[in-house]
Amino acid sequence: MPIKSFRGKIVDGGIDTISLHTNTGSIGYRITKFQIIHAEPGEQHAEHTVKIYTIPQAAGSASNAIDFSDNTLLGVAFLTNSATTGYPADQMIIFDNMTFNQDIYVTHEDTVGSQPCNYYIELEQIKLDLTENTVATLKDIRNIESQ
Repeated sequence: MPIKSFRGKIVDGGIDTISLHTNTGSIGYRITKFQIIHAEPGEQHAEHTVKIYTIPQAAGSASNAIDFSDNTLLGVAFLTNSATTGYPADQMIIFDNMTFNQDIYVTHEDTVGSQPCNYYIELEQIKLDLTENTVATLKDIRNIESQ
């Protein structure tokens, strides 16, 4: 199936919406690649936490707290670099294999400073049959109502 890619620069505390919804919901997506990189090469002090959600996030709600029991969380990328601690740059990326058919929301928090961060996401496009479409849509509805 085709791969769609999305990239952007997100400010500290920012939320980006990636529009994926269709009128019929017959197109689904699955994350195949998720990467982040400093907006400023050679950035000395940064701890970027970038997360992908299936439901809209409230303005100012971006945080570095990671809760994998949150069923609306699709993926997390964490990138740190600190010259003062002597640790080299370190990056960790985890994403779910879940199929979704609605918009997704990217949040960013820099816990050390207030620097922006770049992200890159590749999504595999999947044709959903009626049953898969219904399941994906019902999951989205349930997640919205539980928040």
